[in-house]
Amino acid sequence: MTSLIGLINKIQRACTVLGDHGGEGMSLWEALPSVAVVGGQSSGKSSVLESVVGRDFLPRGSGIVTRRPLVLQLHQTEGGTDYAEFLHAPRKKFTDFAAVRKEISDETDRITGKSKQISNIPIQLSIYSPNVVNLTLIDLPGLTKVAVEGQPESIVEDIENMVRSYVEKPSCIILAISPANQDIATSDAIKLAREVDPSGERTFGVLTKLDLMDKGTNALEVLEGRSYRLQHPWVGIVNRSQADINKNVDMIAARRKEREYFETSPEYGHLASKMGSEYLAKLLSQHLERVIRQRIPSIIALINKNIDEINAELDRIGRPIGVDSGAQLYTILEMCRAFERVFKEHLDGGRAGGDRIYGVFDHQLPAALKKLPFDRHLSTRNVQKVVSEADGYQPHLIAPEQGYRRLIDGSISYFKGPAEASVDAVHFVLKELVRKSIAETEELKRFPTLQSDIAAAATEALEKFRDESRKTVLRLVDMESSYLTVEFFRKLSEQPERSASDKNASDKNAPDRNAPPPGPQNPERFSDHHFRRIGSNVSGYIGMVCDTLKNSIPKAVVYCQVLAAKRSLLNQFYAHVGRQEVKIRSVCEPV
Repeated sequence: MTSLIGLINKIQRACTVLGDHGGEGMSLWEALPSVAVVGGQSSGKSSVLESVVGRDFLPRGSGIVTRRPLVLQLHQTEGGTDYAEFLHAPRKKFTDFAAVRKEISDETDRITGKSKQISNIPIQLSIYSPNVVNLTLIDLPGLTKVAVEGQPESIVEDIENMVRSYVEKPSCIILAISPANQDIATSDAIKLAREVDPSGERTFGVLTKLDLMDKGTNALEVLEGRSYRLQHPWVGIVNRSQADINKNVDMIAARRKEREYFETSPEYGHLASKMGSEYLAKLLSQHLERVIRQRIPSIIALINKNIDEINAELDRIGRPIGVDSGAQLYTILEMCRAFERVFKEHLDGGRAGGDRIYGVFDHQLPAALKKLPFDRHLSTRNVQKVVSEADGYQPHLIAPEQGYRRLIDGSISYFKGPAEASVDAVHFVLKELVRKSIAETEELKRFPTLQSDIAAAATEALEKFRDESRKTVLRLVDMESSYLTVEFFRKLSEQPERSASDKNASDKNAPDRNAPPPGPQNPERFSDHHFRRIGSNVSGYIGMVCDTLKNSIPKAVVYCQVLAAKRSLLNQFYAHVGRQEVKIRSVCEPV
């Protein structure tokens, strides 16, 4: 029995640490049996708990003293000194139980403040002693009927709802505390127990303050089950009197005094073997063992379910990290590869985001090219100005080639703006995809330092790719200026020759009235039609260049930025990690 209930206590403690208090279906915490101590204010709940434990450790006072649930786990040891541990201070052992009382008060005030408010956040306390039985008890705030000064009007309902949240669980054993000097029909604990456990299968009745009943009266009608029958026997308790508490009478002496009371009592002497706090503790422990044995199959099923869920969670967030640097390096590399997989999925279409890069090439770049001011640059007035300036003091002889080149160079320079804008737009998309990929990589979520390092390394790499891409697209633009496509202009010069060959032979020798006079010509004397033709020719050539760059700029950007990011986004980070192996431990510290 000791090992079985002790194991359940450890499972309950683990559930508390892991935060298993609910979720879909019944949680493991709800399935594990425990004993909830229920009673009205000043019914003697705290004294019963102290009698069971054999230690004076609970805060005392008037009004609502228990303002947070106290989950008390008793662990029977084979010997040694009694000590206590709180879950919120796991590595601190309390051997002075007066300090335990103060810690309970301080921890209560930490959540509720020094007011009369209540909180449903439990305090977890474990007591280790050879003088206790293995048991889990939950001390709940005392039920009350009216709100006193400093309490909200809803305090009555709030306390009842809190108590119900524990006693409604099918696995909860209800320890209903009622004072013997009050009518059992008015007992708050019995009333509530009857509502949540009508059959009485889970309810144990406890009568306190038997020694305070009026002379000539007794509680035999209740203790023998004639007044109110339960499926389990009623147990009478005689707690320490206020005088005993003031005199610091220890619990061992109080237990001895309680036994003497029942053994020498003319009313209760025949029930002495089934009365008292020691008997109550054994009764609860034996019943708890039976309940546990009945629930073992369902408990095992829930434990296996929790194990599967925890394993799935571990697979999601990552397994424990090795202590040696080699294992930690391997873990870092695995998490980096997981990030790179997510990043590539964004680019390749497995996740959203990569389509925005195509949008840059399909919408943003063509729109920017259409807005370039070629109409203004190739206007008749500007063409005349550029051609005149290009000839200088000596006008061109046949065709204004220098003027053509200047007009073409000036037009081509406009392409640099959209080319650089495409590079920056793709860079922004890639940075966003890095940020999203880090957030979506489950393995990285518990390593904020590693997240920051990967983000910094990826951003640095993307900036290098952007710089290289910008150089490449600007080279493409400069290439169009460095060597013009002569074939385009040859085709232009062949067009009038073809039309002339189609004329009659008699017309071949006829002078061309529209042709300029032979010899050097001054461009200022050319007609607007001539300059419009030059502008039209340059515009046609620029259109051809525009079509070329519309195809080559995306190729350069994808090659220099997108493919480079897919191939080597974290290469520098890998090299850095390899050199900084001694610093890996700090990077691998989870939150």
